[in-house]
Amino acid sequence: MATTWITICDTCKQDGWDARGMDQTDGEVLAAAVETAAKASPGLRTRRHSCLMGCSGACNVTIQARGKLAYTLGRFDPNAEAAAAIVDYAEKYAESDSGQVPYRTWPEAIKGHFVTRHPPLPEE
Repeated sequence: MATTWITICDTCKQDGWDARGMDQTDGEVLAAAVETAAKASPGLRTRRHSCLMGCSGACNVTIQARGKLAYTLGRFDPNAEAAAAIVDYAEKYAESDSGQVPYRTWPEAIKGHFVTRHPPLPEE
């Protein structure tokens, strides 16, 4: 089984971020929560990336694996509930052959957060 990657934008800042006086960006907070939630899932790996270019819909992540559809998701609050839903969905994604996960199995907290879907890169 190919490794499934969860990439978390660590520069995401939700509206009003500067007024909240936070030491970390919202993306850094979400990244830490996703990393913690994913530790128990051996087929998942996480990485942070500076700017996924979805700033108006922060916080953003991508879920991808070689040979599968890839997804960008956004508009997450940086909390443990969102992180658990992202990891739950990524586990289901990892189990699928194509990257498509039946809607009826999606975690409730993931619904409404899909931004884009990309076809797998062609094999050369």
